[in-house]
Amino acid sequence: MLLLLAEYLQQFYTGFSVVQYLTLRGILGVLTALIIALCLGPWMIRTLQLRQIGQAIRNDGPQSHLSKKGTPTMGGALILSAITVSTLLWGDLSSRYLWTVLLVTLLFGAIGWVDDYRKVIEKNSRGLPSRWKYFWQSVFGLVAALFLYWTAQTPVETTFIVPMLKDVSIPLGFGFVVLSYFVIVGSSNAVNLTDGLDGLAIMPTVMVGGALGIFCYLSGNVNFAQYLLIPYVPGAGELIVFCGALIGAGLGFLWFNTYPAQVFMGDVGALALGAALGTIAVIVRQEIVLFIMGGVFVIETLSVMIQVASFKLTGKRVFRMAPIHHHFELKGWPEPRVIVRFWIITVVLVLIGLATLKLR
Repeated sequence: MLLLLAEYLQQFYTGFSVVQYLTLRGILGVLTALIIALCLGPWMIRTLQLRQIGQAIRNDGPQSHLSKKGTPTMGGALILSAITVSTLLWGDLSSRYLWTVLLVTLLFGAIGWVDDYRKVIEKNSRGLPSRWKYFWQSVFGLVAALFLYWTAQTPVETTFIVPMLKDVSIPLGFGFVVLSYFVIVGSSNAVNLTDGLDGLAIMPTVMVGGALGIFCYLSGNVNFAQYLLIPYVPGAGELIVFCGALIGAGLGFLWFNTYPAQVFMGDVGALALGAALGTIAVIVRQEIVLFIMGGVFVIETLSVMIQVASFKLTGKRVFRMAPIHHHFELKGWPEPRVIVRFWIITVVLVLIGLATLKLR
């Protein structure tokens, strides 16, 4: 929006041309979303408290969590609001990639909002039934995958890339849709499973989102892409504005979500942010890198799958409780220790993911 205004004002003062630079708009996206989140946060928390929109706590979980009962939830709406406003202000609104990621984020957020609403407003402990949640995730994930497939302008946009192996690229054809669907939906659910401790999910999301923003910028620049031997995806650079907004909104939310949390993200935030990360990775053809950088999300998801499979097959549990962050809590780790150690792991994994830019 402001890009169009700046382009118009250039005829009166050439200094407005600086707004065209992606790096500047990415930075402004961070700052704008951060300011929005910090300003709206106290009001949103008070509103949620007045409406008694509080978190329900499982009795079979760590006893330290019982004190969190009633803490305002659905705070993910704050993140989505800041991301949306910042992206619309600083993004190029003619970018199909920008609209794709933004709409996927909001649609998956809508699924989470319905689930949270039924749990905390209607007092329905089941929330949105799993089959319907997965149904709508599948619908939105498939629509996004099909749109990216049908609008692909170059073969590389539907090619499977293996990092660190510069000569390995596999044309997927319609298989691109299948892979994209699993990445988007899987990423959405993985972040949702991780969102169980104060700040545990949002900081890894910010770090992975920032790293993906670097991939977007480099993949959208033909010279950088050729030098680094990564896929050149025309127009992908514009996603750095969205990634910047995600970073700013995430940090603004963390201000209130850090231990002890004043507000929880809820499914409205977790499902949306996970889907956003998956969609961006699909666009820049870095699904494997997302798997590496989001290793914490992967481990959390696998722990649930292993726990369920083990209990159904043998009647025994592998972990004291799943997802795995609760396992460590029940072993006696204080909640802040679990959170910070998972953050440290994410830092290492993100650096490994970024290292693949040169290890080819």
